[in-house]
Amino acid sequence: MICAAMEILHNGSLPSHPFPSNPFPDIYLPNLSPHNRNFSPIPKSKFRACTPRITGFKHSTVSKHVHPQTLLPSYVDTLTSSPAEIVDFISLLNRCTTLSEVRQIHAQTVKLSALKSNSSVGNKLVVLYSRNQLSLEDARKLLDEIPKRTVPAYAALIGSYCRNEQWDDLFSVFRLMVYEGMLPDKYLVPTILKACSAMQLLRIGKMVHGSVIRKIVDSDVFVGNALVDLYSNCGDLGSSRNVFDTMQERDVVSWTALISAYMEEGLLDDAIHIFHLMRLDGVKPDLISWSALLSGYARNGEIDLALDTLEEMQEKGLQPRVNSWNGIISGCVQNGYLEDALDMFSRMLWFPEDPNIITIASILPACTGLKALHLGKAVHGIALKHGILGNFYVQGSLIDMYSKCGSNDYAEKVFGKAENKNTTMWNEMIAAYVNEGKVENALGLLTLMQKDGWKPDVITYNTILSGHARNGLKTQALELLSEMVQMELKPNVVSFNVLISGFQQSGLSSEALKVFRIMQSPADDVNPNEVPDLSMRPNPITITGALAACADLNLLHQGKEIHGYALRYGFEPNIFVSSALVDMYTKCHDMDSANKVFFRIEGRNTVSWNALMVGYIKNKQPEEAFKLFLEMLQEGLAPSSITFKILLPACGDMAAVRFGRGLHGYAAKCQLGGSKNAIASALIDMYTKCGSILEAKSVFDFEVEKDVPLWNAMISAFSVHGMARNAFAVFEQMELLGIIPDHITFVALLSACARDGLVEEGWKYFNSMENSYGIAASLEHYTCMVGILGGAGLLDEAYDLIRQMPYPPDACTWATLLQACRVHSNPEIGERAAKALFELEPDNAANYMLLSNIYVSLGMWDSAKSLRSYMRGRKLLTIKECSYLTIGSHICAFKGGESCHPEFEEILETWEKLAKKMELSGYFPLDPVFEDEEKEMDPFCCLHTEKLALCLGIISSSAGHPIRVSKNIRMCIDCHTAAKLISRIVGREIFVKDVCFYHHMKDGICSCQDRW
Repeated sequence: MICAAMEILHNGSLPSHPFPSNPFPDIYLPNLSPHNRNFSPIPKSKFRACTPRITGFKHSTVSKHVHPQTLLPSYVDTLTSSPAEIVDFISLLNRCTTLSEVRQIHAQTVKLSALKSNSSVGNKLVVLYSRNQLSLEDARKLLDEIPKRTVPAYAALIGSYCRNEQWDDLFSVFRLMVYEGMLPDKYLVPTILKACSAMQLLRIGKMVHGSVIRKIVDSDVFVGNALVDLYSNCGDLGSSRNVFDTMQERDVVSWTALISAYMEEGLLDDAIHIFHLMRLDGVKPDLISWSALLSGYARNGEIDLALDTLEEMQEKGLQPRVNSWNGIISGCVQNGYLEDALDMFSRMLWFPEDPNIITIASILPACTGLKALHLGKAVHGIALKHGILGNFYVQGSLIDMYSKCGSNDYAEKVFGKAENKNTTMWNEMIAAYVNEGKVENALGLLTLMQKDGWKPDVITYNTILSGHARNGLKTQALELLSEMVQMELKPNVVSFNVLISGFQQSGLSSEALKVFRIMQSPADDVNPNEVPDLSMRPNPITITGALAACADLNLLHQGKEIHGYALRYGFEPNIFVSSALVDMYTKCHDMDSANKVFFRIEGRNTVSWNALMVGYIKNKQPEEAFKLFLEMLQEGLAPSSITFKILLPACGDMAAVRFGRGLHGYAAKCQLGGSKNAIASALIDMYTKCGSILEAKSVFDFEVEKDVPLWNAMISAFSVHGMARNAFAVFEQMELLGIIPDHITFVALLSACARDGLVEEGWKYFNSMENSYGIAASLEHYTCMVGILGGAGLLDEAYDLIRQMPYPPDACTWATLLQACRVHSNPEIGERAAKALFELEPDNAANYMLLSNIYVSLGMWDSAKSLRSYMRGRKLLTIKECSYLTIGSHICAFKGGESCHPEFEEILETWEKLAKKMELSGYFPLDPVFEDEEKEMDPFCCLHTEKLALCLGIISSSAGHPIRVSKNIRMCIDCHTAAKLISRIVGREIFVKDVCFYHHMKDGICSCQDRW
């Protein structure tokens, strides 16, 4: 019986009637419709032959036994518009079973002008037309033509619109009904309330509720149930409960609606309490009630409780149906429990329960989120097997899954084979092209969509707008915006949001802010040649995009203005807005404001904490970032993979190996899954910078599935430590395993050659890059070759290579050559490199310092003094230096010009002892210099903060323990020489990481071979 019903629904038609549908020749059945006024009457002679009795047809014996279709063609032709015949019209309409019959009678009433003389027939026709989705347009047109409409006609059309979810049409008809002074009865009220609930139109729903109270029909259980659902769906749980409590009669639907309302608000304990009260009230929960519990638990992330409820309902004798399983599956997907969703889908199939359209549309996003293409294909096969592949929701989900899993060819096949495309499907395919960066293909599909008779909607244009904006196609994006207006598609706030975020992501942050201003500008301030007048109020997503643009451009003042706007409209509590504010303030170097915003955030998430940690690190306060991380753990929040990617490089920069080890252990416990290799690469980099190459190699060896970035990290690690041969060995192992290197691999190899002065090996790898792997040499690779030649003292060859390479040299290239000139004391080429460098970076004091060091090393004091005067005249100051030393779990920072450390006196005493011992070796180090912070820093004065850090390390750690120091600028000659001698004097290994090199000093020798 069910199968038969399903077959009927699937075919979209009723089974044939036992009576013949057309006993007359075709010439007697003209094709009639409300739009065809050429009615051809049947000849009277033939009519009389068909039936001997016409008058009082509805009372005749024949009418009781003969199907209306038998008499309809001939009888309709004899009817007039008299009151008696109107009754016969209505009698015939009551017996109509097909749309064609209704249209034939409609045609005759039009011919006889019966609709104008009597509205009963017209209202009845509206009711009949409303029963068929294909004739809804006819019903609406006819309703407009009837001079006097009735509540049943309105109710029929409104009900049909509700069943088809045509909410705009429904409210249009409802407004007309109210305008004519008619109010819905108790049968129509639930339908109106359902529409208000679906559209979340709480104000209109309350008006209907008021009407219900006045008409004293609120005691009706169906009206009460609809009101409970309305208020709960609109987020007004209090009103929902009040309606429920005042209901005189409650059925299982009433209780289920209230349970769903509490579940929707996340009040699980209250929901289960109401479930128990329902049982105590003598109402037996049905399958829908149990399913409401299941889906409620799942939606709130309580998957275990959902599974327990699933077992309990089976113990009560209720077998879960497809909707029960769908509730759990969709809940798992909504909460990101994608693997659990797939597990539930598998259990459902084994139960066994056949999936439906909602099941497939719900489970495909889980495959998409896991990038599980093979599982997506399996679900595709299941949909095909169960005959639900033709549904456009399923096809749209398949297109989305294939495109996001990187298989656009499959997405195109699904789209091409779809027979019943709708706008959503076109949008999915357009989005697939946009996400792949194929904007032109998306535009082509838009044109094809229009040619096929489909009208693009706002979502279509927003998708293409997003693609253009993200690709920096400003002009084309604004033209599309104007085109939307011309097509009478008013852009919404999403249209502006995708423009703002897209422009910001593509580097057009100033354009993003311009769109933000236009969005709020009155018509007089808008340039119609740029953007049409579409001013509207921004939402939190708009604010987030605009703040990101301010952060990119370092526009603190504008960022504060936007902050004021967010406060005025109550957007600051939004977690995305508050996180964007923290990010903006940190990038604009206003850490005080960033802190104030951060600590006002209620329910801070990992993103918020990460934003402030990044801010501290970018603003040279990494120790504060570590403190913040500990606070985050104390609040019970788990770090994300991004958190580790933020903090591990900071540990390396500060040589905070102990803290880095702690993060390593914590990351291992977190089991970060898909980010495993990225975290491993960050760990290798951290251990490398902290001087622990063995621990870096241990991390590398531990990983079973190594990707190219991980191999690159290990090669770079050996390169930094001056272990070129080890780096070459790792590369050879990589080649043996068939792993294809990328351009970064060769940067690491060439850097290893540069540090050890391996010219021959450098040229070998440089040439094999393109010859063996088809990787074209980039500017970065040429710069590495300049470093190799320069490091080997081949300065003329390095200079010639710069002049001959196919790229214009950048500041890094010239700085590399200038550094080589400093190492080899070559002022001639050094001055040429410096001249080019000063043109590219006229305000970078470090470049002037390099040239000054060349002059000083050669005793060219006048040149050094002249350069110093020039720098002072232009107020070029070096970065304020800072050195870090980790003692236990505490990070000590020594900042240039400061002498506030509590053990400062003991540090100076230690330094004096070391200085005397160094003098015995013939070296006379400079003394530490501290200047008042109010005075100007002397960029030529070595403040020796690493010397102070070394002394504290000697004082605070046991003999033989390595000392690890990190510095934020390049070590000077004096500090480098002193650190080497101290390593021999105290008999300790000293690790110093500066901004350019890694120095491992032992027994008076440095790993950099004095070529830094």
